[in-house]
Amino acid sequence: MSNVTTRTEPDKQMPLVGKMMLAAVLAAVAGLMFGLDIGVISGALKFIAQEFKASDAEQEQIVSSMMLGAALGALFAGQLSFRFGRKKALVLSAILFMLGALFCVIAQSVAVLVVARALLGLAIGIASFVAPLYISEVADEQHRGGLISVYQLMITIGILLAFISDALFSYSGAWRWMLGIVAIPGAVFLIGSLFLPDSPRWLMLRGRPDEALETLAALRPSRNAAEAEIREIEGSLDHKQRGLAMFRENPNFRRSVMLGIGLQIVQQLTGINVVMYYAPRIFEVAGFGQDGQMWGTAVVGLVNMLATFIAISFVDRWGRRPMLIAGFIIMATGMGALAVLLSFGAGSSVMMHYLAVAVLLLFITGFAFSAGPLIWVLCAEVQPLQGRDFGITCSTVTNWVANWVVGMTFLTLLGTLGASHTFWLYAALNAAFILVTLAFVPETRGVSLESLEQKLNRGVRLRDIGR
Repeated sequence: MSNVTTRTEPDKQMPLVGKMMLAAVLAAVAGLMFGLDIGVISGALKFIAQEFKASDAEQEQIVSSMMLGAALGALFAGQLSFRFGRKKALVLSAILFMLGALFCVIAQSVAVLVVARALLGLAIGIASFVAPLYISEVADEQHRGGLISVYQLMITIGILLAFISDALFSYSGAWRWMLGIVAIPGAVFLIGSLFLPDSPRWLMLRGRPDEALETLAALRPSRNAAEAEIREIEGSLDHKQRGLAMFRENPNFRRSVMLGIGLQIVQQLTGINVVMYYAPRIFEVAGFGQDGQMWGTAVVGLVNMLATFIAISFVDRWGRRPMLIAGFIIMATGMGALAVLLSFGAGSSVMMHYLAVAVLLLFITGFAFSAGPLIWVLCAEVQPLQGRDFGITCSTVTNWVANWVVGMTFLTLLGTLGASHTFWLYAALNAAFILVTLAFVPETRGVSLESLEQKLNRGVRLRDIGR
């Protein structure tokens, strides 16, 4: 079988090379750190509020400062990864993770804690930009979706570990331990990042084709396959425009950038981080006591992690679009059912109590196998090589700005609209996202990055560039 046939037919599977998988998994540890820092604050927030007598507005600042830091980190991540390489950018994010966690431990006021969380946000912003990009560039098209989904799996594992840790430390109220324990896996991430190979596509961008070929040969099943891929990458380097200049001059590139921005807004407006940041508060609204709130939150993390395996197992078989549509249907149903239960008083009986938990977990399942991993997959796939750093910078910054808006408004929405109407709002948004997917999202399963780029540049409709 020729290399060209292998690279263009999704049903002909290339073997999964151990070094390619190892590189992707090591980079995906960035997601573990991401998840830990998202998860720990939900359990710690109540105890922080008690110690510092923090108002709802100050609690929203503590939660959302990380998102602002992440937006800033993502803004500069493109330049960092282009100039110094994906590997060195991941090393920097690991160092920032450790420093941010340690500053959280010694914080003596809300203001210091906000700054420490913003530092963690810088690390997350860099990592959330670089890790999916790096994985998309070291993986072949036959395994790309599954390997990028490993990044999302690591996020869910991090969230689960954070929720379990919070539940255990909640008996003593040791919120500093909740936040500081993140430094330990941060050290593991730093060590792992040092052993990553540089991205072959980045090496080609920097005019180092011999190094790129040798690196790619170690990541592919044969040297012939690596040489064929290098030729495709060379073809995509013909256009000399880059970044902002390319955005200004190339309307087709603008389309891919706007798709990435739109997808990240969609991901945040599903309401997932409402659940992740404020899960104990949601369980309190549903009528659970403190122990039930903390361990219920841990169950949310467990379901989130387990459902991500669906994406890893089937994203390169079923495709991106069908899984996204199925996920939005499930999420709209879950949020709508929760809104109905809250309108009748979810804590009014034992049955209503646990029905509220069930529909919340239904929502989590829908997100974890669809919008959670697949938005990151698509945003890494649809950007052409010459503008990839710029395009993913735009989408990742958008993710964190939208994340910040959600984090800053949820408690306010609860207080003004009420719980039921707040969740009806998120149900309606998820229903609308089904139409967005049908209208704009391409099916990229089994299609090389270079093929997607060629069709994009020919002006093919966004939803058809994978055909």
